Amino acid sequence: MTGMLQIITYMLGFYLVVKGVEVLQIGLASNRSSRVGMIALGILTVFACVIAAGAFVYMQDRQAMSMNQRLSE
Repeated sequence: MTGMLQIITYMLGFYLVVKGVEVLQIGLASNRSSRVGMIALGILTVFACVIAAGAFVYMQDRQAMSMNQRLSE
């Protein structure tokens, strides 16, 4: 059960990073004259998504290690 939750969490982390890159690509593909704001928003979104993905994976890994320690006692 824990392994499946970890796999789903890894998939969520990957999805978040891909979505962040997608927002950045939308900003880069914009043909507006002042697209600096859209690019900045894209970069911030990528950073936020990478941080959120890392936090989710870290929390899930700690939960799995905790469950493993409890079961091995």
